[in-house]
Amino acid sequence: MTGHERILVCDDEPQILRALRVVLREAGFDPVVTSSVREALDVAAVRPPDAAILDLLLPDGDGIQACRALREWSAMPILMLSAVGHEDQKVSALEAGADDYMVKPFSSRELVARLRAALRRADPGRTEPVITVDGLSIDLAARAVLRDGEPLHLTPIEYDLLRAFVRNRGRLLTHRTLLVDVWGPAYSEDTQTLRTHIANLRRKLDPAGGSRYIATDPGIGYRFVQ
Repeated sequence: MTGHERILVCDDEPQILRALRVVLREAGFDPVVTSSVREALDVAAVRPPDAAILDLLLPDGDGIQACRALREWSAMPILMLSAVGHEDQKVSALEAGADDYMVKPFSSRELVARLRAALRRADPGRTEPVITVDGLSIDLAARAVLRDGEPLHLTPIEYDLLRAFVRNRGRLLTHRTLLVDVWGPAYSEDTQTLRTHIANLRRKLDPAGGSRYIATDPGIGYRFVQ
């Protein structure tokens, strides 16, 4: 990140727009606020932002529609905001290309943290052949994993899951996304297989138990804790 990243914000609630403008400016960003799908897409086309924060429900469409339109030409980080916390809506947003999904009311600090994490992942200047997180070291080039300096022996499936997580650190990955990425399209609905392998991976990463590295969003998917 270079600082003063330009953030497109689209929400039809004036108080939310005012709050987000203040929060983002205080965090060092340059917010550009819009209140409709058409306005957001027009603004983005004229001067592409570094990231976007989109409300789900808008007067002339929805954030999922806007997300799909942006994804046709941009890989910018996209965060979805909504008062709707239903599982189907979250999954639809994530599968449309959103990097994250937050339910209103939300914590301003958490929003900024998730936005910064998404921008870090999108920064093409960052190269991390070896990723270290809280005692865990993953060498993506060598397919080697160390925990507290000791080699960790993972099955090929467990390693592929871990690689998907660390490449998307902080991002919520849906069950379908993980299944298709690791097993292939034919396994897109096999959530029980995914749960079994996630449980095995968790036991190896953290023998003491708990969710030190992999957090669960019930009914939606998993997130690698940074």
